[in-house]
Order: sequence, then C-alpha cells, then structure tokens
Amino acid sequence: MSIHIDQSSCVGCRSCVEVCPGNLIHINSEHKAEIKRPEDCWGCASCLKECRFNAVAYYLGADVGGRGALMRVHTEGDLSHWIITKPNSESITITVDRKQANKY
Repeated sequence: MSIHIDQSSCVGCRSCVEVCPGNLIHINSEHKAEIKRPEDCWGCASCLKECRFNAVAYYLGADVGGRGALMRVHTEGDLSHWIITKPNSESITITVDRKQANKY
C-alpha cells in the first residue's frame, strides 16, 4: 500500500508531514509535500485523513479490490467523504458521519 501526493493540489501546510508515523513525507524545495520512497509507506492513511486540500491519495491495490484505484478523503464538518476513483475515471463516494462511525 502506498500514497500519492498531487503536487498541483498541495499547499505545503505540513499536516501530512506531522502525522506520518514513519517520517516518510518531507517538504521539497518547491514547498510541496513529497514521499521519496512510496514503497516504504505503511498504509496507515494518517496523511490521507489529515490533508484538507485533497492532495493526498491512497492507492488501493488489487488485494483490497482496488485494482489500481485512488482514494481521497474530503471532510465537511462531521462528514467524511471517501472518494474512490477507478482507473477508468469512474468515481464512487462513501460518506461517513464521523460521530457515528464507531457506533455498534
């Protein structure tokens, strides 16, 4: 599992850098976040959930049914919108109320 950082969407806020438990994300000379060795990514998705500019996407591998899809998270208040974009550009959105997410 790994992440992709969209340089055109990144504003260099450092939120992803601060939450990465592996210290894998750094700010480059253009003041944008980058991950130099994506293969070292643990797949924890901390950066994905922290990015408020939709610059970080999570690769969904075939092992989780993604077959190369990218997943982003967009947060609006208590709602998290998990947006999955397939290689053919088709999108699926899963909306979760964060206050109710762990309710059993």
